[in-house]
Amino acid sequence: MKNQENIVVGVSVGDLNGISGEIILKTFEDSRILELCTPVIFGSIKTMLFFKKHFKSSIDFNSIHDIKSVNPGKVNVLNCWKEPVTINFGKEETKIGEYALKSLEAATKALKEKEIDVLVTAPINKHNIQSEAFTFPGHTDYLAKELGGKSLMFMVTDTLKVGLLTDHVPVKDVSNHITEALIIEKIDTVYNTLKKDFKIMKPKIAVLGINPHTGDNGVIGSEDDAIMRPTLKKIKEDGKLVFGPYAADSFFGSNNYKSFDAIIASYHDQGLIPFKTLSFGQGVNFTAGLTRVRTSPDHGTAYEIAGKGVADEGSFKEALFMGIQIFRNRVDFEELTANPLKKYPRKLGVKK
Repeated sequence: MKNQENIVVGVSVGDLNGISGEIILKTFEDSRILELCTPVIFGSIKTMLFFKKHFKSSIDFNSIHDIKSVNPGKVNVLNCWKEPVTINFGKEETKIGEYALKSLEAATKALKEKEIDVLVTAPINKHNIQSEAFTFPGHTDYLAKELGGKSLMFMVTDTLKVGLLTDHVPVKDVSNHITEALIIEKIDTVYNTLKKDFKIMKPKIAVLGINPHTGDNGVIGSEDDAIMRPTLKKIKEDGKLVFGPYAADSFFGSNNYKSFDAIIASYHDQGLIPFKTLSFGQGVNFTAGLTRVRTSPDHGTAYEIAGKGVADEGSFKEALFMGIQIFRNRVDFEELTANPLKKYPRKLGVKK
């Protein structure tokens, strides 16, 4: 069984011209974090020292060339390239996308081989990272391919959890993607992750409709009546506490969301606009359904403020804490499954 007192957290550096370097520095300047985990930044010591000088950071790095050389109690930097990198804050550059991919590939390999326990991904630019090796709309699909499992973008805080039936899909194609099989798969993924990763033993899940007013009895589309309602009925008969479809326009404003452990939205903006409105800067993007733990902040590269020293590291820090907690919850779940009489330990306490 994994020693929970020495959780190794890998960090992919994302787009170096964005705010990634700044939020990574600000997060690990808090030395108390080293009591919770051993961080490994997949990048370059030369690049991290550039960030340290630019942002006048006091952080002390431990430069390594092999994952086996990780030093607990230190902020480790695993060198994925040797050459210096020119940083142009706020600029979209193909070369920077190549370094983002190098970092992500190395960190994912370490995660697959259990050399790290958790992966926290700093924001990438989804355009400049595209290449023959990366043809995905984002981290979620890439990691699903590399790690296996039925992945789901799950935006979470302590009090609000929103999953998506479809994520990076053009609005015009959403209804074509939503099938009975997809609805069952995504609800199963959310149900299982709530139990295993968040210790909610009898999850209560709400599902938002596809069309405005869930179709108004076919006046505004037939998908909710033809696909969504019968599928949810079938899932309920299977014993899961699943409710809906709910009209999305009033669901969050009426505080109805507070009655559920998780909400599943039909498409990207239907779920992420209310999530980010209610929790921006504190939310975490967790890839549910994978065989390994991956989290990310709920924002992008923020080119407009890159290099200015004003970026808020709150969401990245929450992603780190959430990843550690989920890893511990999974260990507890495995132990509980093996020994049902064992009680869960207390939740991870982190002073923020």
